[in-house]
Amino acid sequence: MVTRFQRYRQIADVLVKYGFGILVEEVIPGGRRLQALRRSPGEERSVYERIRLAIEELGPTYIKFGQIMSTRRELLPPELIEELQKLQDQVAPLPFEEIRPVIQRYCPNLEECFDIIEEEPVAAASLSQVHRAVMRDGRVVALKVQRPGIVDLIETDLLILQSLARRVESLSPALRVYNLRGMVDEFSLQIRRELDFAQDGMNADRLRRNMRGIPGVKIPRVHWGISGPCLLAMDYVEGVRIDDVAAIRAFGLFPEDIADLGFSAYIQQIFVDGFFHGDPHPGNLLVTRRGEVVFLDYGIVGVLRPERRRAFADLLLAMTRTDVAGVIAALEKLDVHISPADLDSVKDDLYLVLLDYREMRLERMNFAVAIRGLTDTLRRYHIRVPSNLMLMMKVVVMVMDIGTRLDPSFNFDQRIRPYLARIIAQQRFSPDTVADTVRSLASAAEGLLAIPGNVNETLKTLSEGTVTIELEDTDLGKIVGVIDRTSDKLIVGLVVAAIVVGSSLVLRVADLPIPGYVTALAVVGYVFAVLVGFYAIYNILRHGRVIRR
Repeated sequence: MVTRFQRYRQIADVLVKYGFGILVEEVIPGGRRLQALRRSPGEERSVYERIRLAIEELGPTYIKFGQIMSTRRELLPPELIEELQKLQDQVAPLPFEEIRPVIQRYCPNLEECFDIIEEEPVAAASLSQVHRAVMRDGRVVALKVQRPGIVDLIETDLLILQSLARRVESLSPALRVYNLRGMVDEFSLQIRRELDFAQDGMNADRLRRNMRGIPGVKIPRVHWGISGPCLLAMDYVEGVRIDDVAAIRAFGLFPEDIADLGFSAYIQQIFVDGFFHGDPHPGNLLVTRRGEVVFLDYGIVGVLRPERRRAFADLLLAMTRTDVAGVIAALEKLDVHISPADLDSVKDDLYLVLLDYREMRLERMNFAVAIRGLTDTLRRYHIRVPSNLMLMMKVVVMVMDIGTRLDPSFNFDQRIRPYLARIIAQQRFSPDTVADTVRSLASAAEGLLAIPGNVNETLKTLSEGTVTIELEDTDLGKIVGVIDRTSDKLIVGLVVAAIVVGSSLVLRVADLPIPGYVTALAVVGYVFAVLVGFYAIYNILRHGRVIRR
């Protein structure tokens, strides 16, 4: 097992080899010492090509990371995206003797499970290699076997990637806008899923169930009795790559029909099922002699909730109609938030993109250009986009590319519009939409029905004198002062009223002998009360005039 320090040394050596020694100095611990290993990158190549070559030499973790990053057009320059799309996940196969122990975890006695296992693999990638085998009952299967030790290597690389992302963000705060640590965390989740072949098989089962209604689409069956996290056994299917037009014609098939079939399958996966094959490069799509389109490799899949499907359909339809307001509204529904300060500029740029798309004469490329223009605009304004949305856009562009290879007259715009219009209409009256509407109406009805009870509860609380009022005011001191002055006036009023009432009682008691000075005091009290009353009335009138002014 390679230690973390040894892996750092390997990474530093590769970076220096391809002319990225400055990164070694700044980012990798102990990098200044490793700079002694500096070597020339050889022949002159562009910086993006050297990045791609370095990634390929760094191995499976970095290749997978580069492949995933190739979908993030809203983050990376187009030239780098173009290079990342060239990343090849082809490596030299391991000898069968190194692979045999992995198979024996699930079939301890190979002779009891298989008549034949071909030791020469039919395909080899960085995470696994595939061997053709014949089971005892005669069924021919493909055994996808995980490479021994690959999990430990990838876990070590993930720790290094997380460390490098933290270090880069601390050294260059300007790069935090790209959320490097978030991207590494997202990638870590994705590659761990790909390492779980059992999840791969469950994705295949779900996709096969969803595709039952489309004749001609084939998903190989999983043999779960001999499958698990490190081994996946599936029906072996023979065919040619979907972009091999000459071989398809040699089967007596029409490539245009294959383009229609593949397009229909992806439309249903994305907009109807909400579960789609996320890696439609030509090596993962085969065509059989019977004209079937076969989907392979289910490690990368996209999942779309119903509301996301509706929003993505709205987005594509708005783009085909050159409707900028519709594009912005759909992006908001897809959690793409544009700052108010940038909104007008983004609208202007999108309008130009859609105008260019509408005016293009090269019909087979126009919608791909529109999608790339949209992602370039998002990148220019550093607008973060959910990874699932970028995966959908990547799939759409790849499906368009395959469609035009099979049928040069393939026009995505014309073909997608009827589908989108029908899908949007169906979704608006679908059981899910009706259920959402019923839930909203029921919630509103519950609120209305609760009003009388809430009012009754409020009145009951008021009658019991248990109401608590919380005030939040920056001028709370003024409120306290007003209350103090009001209380003073109430006290003065009560005193005056008491004097008046007392004086009246004194003067009305005629049967008793009243000393002269008592009568005089009563008269003085009356006069005092009258004067105070007039003064109070004057103050009230004066205060009212001030307020009206």
